[in-house]
Amino acid sequence: MKIKTRFSPSPTGELHIGSVRTALYSWLFARNMGGRFVLRIEDTNRERSTQRAIEAIIEGMNWLNLDWDEGPYFQTKRFSRYNAVIDKMLVNNTAYKCYCSKDRLEKLREAQMARGDKPRYDGHCRDSQDYHATNEPCVVRFHNPDNGFVIFNDLIRGPIEFSNRELDDLIIRRTDGSPTYNFCVVVDDFDMQITHVIRGDDHINNTPRQINILKTLGGPVPHYAHVSMILDTNGKKLSKRQGAVGVIQYRDDGFLPEALINYLVRLGWSHGDQEIFSIDEMKRQFSLNALNKSASIFNAEKLLWLNNHYISHLPADYVATHLVKHIEQEGINICTGPHLSEIVKLLGKRCKTLKEMAASCRYFYEDFSEFDVDAAKKYLSPVAVKTLEVVRAKLAALTEWTPKSVYAVIDQTAKELHVSMGKVGMPLRVALTGNCQSPAIDVTVHAIGQSRSIMRINLALDFIAQQE
Repeated sequence: MKIKTRFSPSPTGELHIGSVRTALYSWLFARNMGGRFVLRIEDTNRERSTQRAIEAIIEGMNWLNLDWDEGPYFQTKRFSRYNAVIDKMLVNNTAYKCYCSKDRLEKLREAQMARGDKPRYDGHCRDSQDYHATNEPCVVRFHNPDNGFVIFNDLIRGPIEFSNRELDDLIIRRTDGSPTYNFCVVVDDFDMQITHVIRGDDHINNTPRQINILKTLGGPVPHYAHVSMILDTNGKKLSKRQGAVGVIQYRDDGFLPEALINYLVRLGWSHGDQEIFSIDEMKRQFSLNALNKSASIFNAEKLLWLNNHYISHLPADYVATHLVKHIEQEGINICTGPHLSEIVKLLGKRCKTLKEMAASCRYFYEDFSEFDVDAAKKYLSPVAVKTLEVVRAKLAALTEWTPKSVYAVIDQTAKELHVSMGKVGMPLRVALTGNCQSPAIDVTVHAIGQSRSIMRINLALDFIAQQE
């Protein structure tokens, strides 16, 4: 059997992390089994589906490098196929037209609820002999079996059973002629030969209905695996404040795709005590039977930790390609300073996000006219004048500009003035960066450059003179 999975989001909003995790599990299972992965856009809800949401899905999948082998398919482009199947079902009496008014259905629902019964359609039109004009509005309902059970073995949760008596005759075509979600899903899975359906556990109640329709159509029933929800640290449904934002927002906030993928794969799946996984390791080691039945807890700090790990461990040139977007958003002209890969090497271990890195590296490219007030008060005082003058002269005299030669200058200055390296390094750091925070002073000075370093020391000395 050729394994085939699908990811089938509805384009009615942002592509959130719960959906991305489902896509990831489906993609990894297909890759692990040598199968195929299908992207299908379930846009039957034409009122809520938007082109913007479709583009966000494609953009998000591409950013995460979750490539698909088929698609993207669009359900709205397959309406003729769905309606052809429904028309055949009407002929075979496995579906029927329902003319019940909204008023009748509402009164039926109210009566059932008053009795404490589960609201469900009573099959009034199933065997009705009433005459109806050909143009009279109606829906089409599936003729669900009256007796027996639907039993399927969920690959995560084990055997699940539903009584057919609990399932009413669901609508498969609306009065406007458009087919409904639950029916389209079945025809798509049948036509596309989907073997494994991996989706959120909010779809469990849809499964028995879909299985009954599949059996009626004579199609094979795929294997189902329903993934548990992602909750916040309080055990509640994720909110935007807790992380339920679109995947593109994570990109815009400075996360690397590798970090988000690594975090999501561990949010319900494990392989021993391993925390860090390359994509190749995920493909080799992923299995559905290792997925947890219980809900997973979203931890923003853990995601930040992973992002920092990937920023500081992936090749700097690669990380720099993702940093470019954030540098542009900061409006920084990188033509006047070090290559971005050098910034990644300098700041990688200090920054949790690329957005933070972009905001922290401005002094490598742009001059400034003001110093941090507290930093200047502490380190740019008259006592620092001699130190800055000596180090300035030595830096200006260098013929070879390397981190090693810069370090030697700072060391020589400290020995000549009989002070610690810190007594030289901190005034120099504030003079060159405007604040107290930077990478090691030798690599910072080297990255800023010789002429710019001399100029900024002069600026600091002028600042000190003006305070006297």
